[in-house]
Amino acid sequence: MTLRDVAARWIEADPDDATRAQLAAILAAEDDNELARHCEHPLVFGTAGLRGEVMAGPAGMNRLSVRRATQGVVAWLDERGMDPSRGVVVGRDARHGSEAFNDEVVSVLLGAGWVVHEMPGPLPTPLVAFAVKRLGAAAGIMITASHNPPQDNGYKLYGDDGSQIIAPHDERVEHFMSLAGEPVLADRSSPHHREIDASLVADYRTHMVGRFGVGDSDLAITYTPLHGVGGATMLDLFAAAGYANVSIVEAQFAPDPTFPTLPFPNPEEPGALDLAMAAADEAGSDLVLANDPDADRLGVALRGPSGWRVLRGDEIGWLLGDMLLREAQSGDVVATSLVSSSMLATMAAAVGVECVTTLTGFKWISRAGAGRRLLFGYEEAIGFAVDPLVADKDGLSAALAIARLATHLAREGSSLLARLDEIEARFGVHAIGALSVRAQGAGGLERLSEALAALTATPPSRLGEEVVTATFDLSAGWRGLATPGVVLEFANGRVVVRPSGTEAKVKAYVELVAPAEDLAATRARLAAAVAGVASDLAARLRV
Repeated sequence: MTLRDVAARWIEADPDDATRAQLAAILAAEDDNELARHCEHPLVFGTAGLRGEVMAGPAGMNRLSVRRATQGVVAWLDERGMDPSRGVVVGRDARHGSEAFNDEVVSVLLGAGWVVHEMPGPLPTPLVAFAVKRLGAAAGIMITASHNPPQDNGYKLYGDDGSQIIAPHDERVEHFMSLAGEPVLADRSSPHHREIDASLVADYRTHMVGRFGVGDSDLAITYTPLHGVGGATMLDLFAAAGYANVSIVEAQFAPDPTFPTLPFPNPEEPGALDLAMAAADEAGSDLVLANDPDADRLGVALRGPSGWRVLRGDEIGWLLGDMLLREAQSGDVVATSLVSSSMLATMAAAVGVECVTTLTGFKWISRAGAGRRLLFGYEEAIGFAVDPLVADKDGLSAALAIARLATHLAREGSSLLARLDEIEARFGVHAIGALSVRAQGAGGLERLSEALAALTATPPSRLGEEVVTATFDLSAGWRGLATPGVVLEFANGRVVVRPSGTEAKVKAYVELVAPAEDLAATRARLAAAVAGVASDLAARLRV
């Protein structure tokens, strides 16, 4: 079948006038490049569901791709023998297309005879994960692209445990999605439709405030949802938790799918917190908290002696891990990913708590407890799970947790920066760095794969000043984990190099560890060593 045939069939099935016209115009213009962009590589239903640019055709996020994905979910649920009366939780963010895609999900589920528990409007992703468990639903679907660029949207699927699905469930949904035909549709007048009311959000608030509230705090916080959907919910949580001195970044508070003040809607990106830090200067705040657009991640910036400092995800993880490990009970587990710092494992061992290292992604971290309570889980990409009531990363409860810690430290005459010093003074300096190498042009992904294979087959004897003591092909397994990539170990650390599954780039995560005999001097020495490792590695991977 030619791409023109693919496009013609898509147009015939597409329920949306605008995207039909978009694809028809590409056919009429005989634009082969645009035709390939829209049709050559269809979106695949993976463990994160769907994610891609909002556009016509099988390669885009559009009403037809969402419709077929939902038909795939229905068939998957039926195959597993799930009771339709348990229902599916459906939520959305405020991105381009989210409302229309949400409507498609609801219509297909209702038409298939499934109860739908629909969020009343654009709300944070963690509330969908929470609702699945609270309502005993069979699944949850969230329309969101999280922190992707403005032109993207996505479709995230939770199982009945409230966690993101893992293989082989994604493969079954993809299989059924490929078989989808003309669905039966129904509207919200169906007796199977339920709108989730305010009591569910109130239950979430009551629980999280009970865990992380402070009663009454004069801590000055500046908060931004980065044009996403977390704003109103987060302010409500702050108020209930006892924070009366919270200022907001006005220009970023209302949901806006164009993200006009940001180069990229991710708190990790350079410049993303600049407006928030400026607003904090005006308000006299020493703490900036930021959620990404669907509020499942948390960014933190602190005012220090030399000005503002944006914390790395690992540093936030150390602070939260140290706090929560002090509350550990027998049998608790903590978890982090193989590309995150080893500090959490060291801290956990000191108090006799097991730390599980998982593959990247919260679909693995959330399952690390294996029947035991997951006290804390985090990944370096600013995702944190601070309470097992939500089986996914949650930027809302994580913000409450870090604010509680800051409040308690301030009452003791200390600070978050001082606590970081204490942690590294006790457990050693853990210098961390990340490297991203992208290949341009046709065949870029293949060239990077070849470079990574060469790095695995003939590893360097040293990177920077660090001697490579061992090399592990991750695809063959390392510490019980198997995934594409390579681990190069040093006497005092390691570097993990992994390819992107969808882009022509690889990412490397470096960590070097040393006792903190002189904290400032050790940090400076290790930072220079990390930079040397990253520089040498970049040269080997540049294609």
